[in-house]
Amino acid sequence: MAHILVVDDDYNILQVLRMRLVSDGHHVTTASDAAEALARSKTDRVDLALIDLKLKNEDGMALMETLCHQIPGLPVIILTAYGSIDTAVAAMKRGAYTYLTKPFDGHALLAQVDKALAQGRLSTEVKQLRRLVRDSYRFDNIIGNSTAIQHVLEQVSQAANTDASVYIEGNSGTGKELVAKSLHLASSRRDGPFVAINCAAIPETLLESELFGYQKGAFTGANRDKKGLLAEADGGTFFLDEIADMPPTMQVKLLRALEERAFFPLGGSDTVQVDIRIIAASNKSLETEIKKGAFREDLFYRIHVILIKLPSLRERKEDIPLLAHHFLEKISLEMDKPIKGFTPAALKKMMAYDWPGNVRELENTIECAVAMSDDAVIDAGVILRNPMQVSTDENLKPFKDAKESFERRYLIQLMELTRGNISQAAKLAGKYRADLYALLKKYALNPTDFRSAG
Repeated sequence: MAHILVVDDDYNILQVLRMRLVSDGHHVTTASDAAEALARSKTDRVDLALIDLKLKNEDGMALMETLCHQIPGLPVIILTAYGSIDTAVAAMKRGAYTYLTKPFDGHALLAQVDKALAQGRLSTEVKQLRRLVRDSYRFDNIIGNSTAIQHVLEQVSQAANTDASVYIEGNSGTGKELVAKSLHLASSRRDGPFVAINCAAIPETLLESELFGYQKGAFTGANRDKKGLLAEADGGTFFLDEIADMPPTMQVKLLRALEERAFFPLGGSDTVQVDIRIIAASNKSLETEIKKGAFREDLFYRIHVILIKLPSLRERKEDIPLLAHHFLEKISLEMDKPIKGFTPAALKKMMAYDWPGNVRELENTIECAVAMSDDAVIDAGVILRNPMQVSTDENLKPFKDAKESFERRYLIQLMELTRGNISQAAKLAGKYRADLYALLKKYALNPTDFRSAG
């Protein structure tokens, strides 16, 4: 049932409109002038407004603009006489959904009301989705300007345009679930559910019932029907985290369910059909697990259609200041501590550390520093205080030296890979041959040395 505000200075028209709209199942609030309409809009819910263009001594268009300012996205239908159609069209250009001329047909009125309400609902849903993406799992939450993380964002954008299965590989703490949620919200399944399960966190005896659900009486304690997580994800995305740790017996059952997009709940005889997109992730190499006999090769090919590899934090150290300030802003607000930033020594210490726990460890470190700091700026003394976190800040090279060290290593690997073939190397590096020759000369590297080595 929609809540509709009707504004007209003609009492008879108000009553006709009220009667028709109430008979169609709507809740109707009426007003005879702008002041009354604005007062009603502040106390009553308004999903749609019908406003007479020519109110007595008042401008219906001005009232429309005021209402739309108070209630963003409010659909408005303008009521007008035949002689004012040009003015009604002008009102549409200023934000009205449509107009109706008096005297109006009852069926036409209800049809336009239904369309305007549908448009309003769509606008609200889009805003809610945008807010969800902005506040929760938008791409902006995958923070970083490094080449490595920008490559990940490009892959996520491309994968979002398909419905193919995605496999995310990355060390613990690199943000695999965050990437999976961002991928879901960027895809055509964004309006469907996102359901996640950590395969390593659930005992084997419970995993099957969690995935597929069960019927009442299927086992001791099953005193009611329970919907499985695969069924919960119908129409959306199902995220299998740490899939490499799934027991082999469950891998067989999962493979069959994914191939058929159907399964039987425990104790059930009726097939449950599902329409889901699969995203899987692990901090282990599935190829290695296959060689060890711990993971099924056929399941690997079922989930490993699009591969997204997440870099460790030590592979994108240039993102550490951005991440650190992001976590500082969030955590200082949560703890109500007005900490504004880091000293250069604190940033240098963080840049020197290898972060084996990746982004998750960095966030925990900032949380600890905020809790332990009484100053407006976090100093090195409260960063990485855990004895396990041994910093090597004294070994941090100046930027110029670090850049040259990286360039030389990169060129050596490039020459080894191409066996000194300059044309192939220039193509792989995205450089002109002359530029590549200049770099090789700078670091005293001879392509012929790599040809003989090959």
